[in-house]
Amino acid sequence: MATPGATAPDLATRLETVSVGVADAAREAGRDPAEITTIVVTKFHPLSMIEALYALGVRDVGENRHQEAQSKAAELAKLDLTWHFVGQVQGKKARQVRAYADVIHSVDRDSLVAALASAESTIDCFIQVNLTDDAARGGVDPANLPALVDTVLAAPGVHLLGLMAVAPLSAGEGGEEPRRAFARVRNLGEQIRSQAPAATALSMGMSQDYAAAVLEGATHLRIGTAITGNRPAFS
Repeated sequence: MATPGATAPDLATRLETVSVGVADAAREAGRDPAEITTIVVTKFHPLSMIEALYALGVRDVGENRHQEAQSKAAELAKLDLTWHFVGQVQGKKARQVRAYADVIHSVDRDSLVAALASAESTIDCFIQVNLTDDAARGGVDPANLPALVDTVLAAPGVHLLGLMAVAPLSAGEGGEEPRRAFARVRNLGEQIRSQAPAATALSMGMSQDYAAAVLEGATHLRIGTAITGNRPAFS
């Protein structure tokens, strides 16, 4: 049940440390920690780590590569896990991702919405907003967000939870402090309420900046190495 360089006690300690950090940030913001979902991103880590996380009470896991996510979800189908796909979705793979994911965090274009639409079942999703000038980072330009919200709302079988974003990584990507970036997302979320009153969730905050995200209203955190430890060397 261990991963290279990490034992189960290490995993439990890191998970508890993050849980305490989330609770502390929530209290500082006057929020209930119970309203915040921590998604453990297990990219490149083996099935045994997810099983160990499950034994520690984790029920929300995230992956960002389709083939790896598809395989893990199939292998662990016996566990009542909620699978979050947090990476970019190729249009030609959208139906396959939809088949195993419970939530997709990276909807960012009309063509992807069309590929995900279904009259047979419903998939929860977040619209990803790009906070940088780099289109390769993924996400819709904030100026085009209202139109994409309308597209999602009109698509059968696609349920909009809210917005997702990644804080800029460096000054070259805009130079914003994470909390300021997350405040922008919060403001955008408030702006789309007139279109989508129920889309109140905010997926933002990772290992290095989750406390700032909680302070700005994050409802879903996507945390990897702070809980899982460093990825295996072969990754």
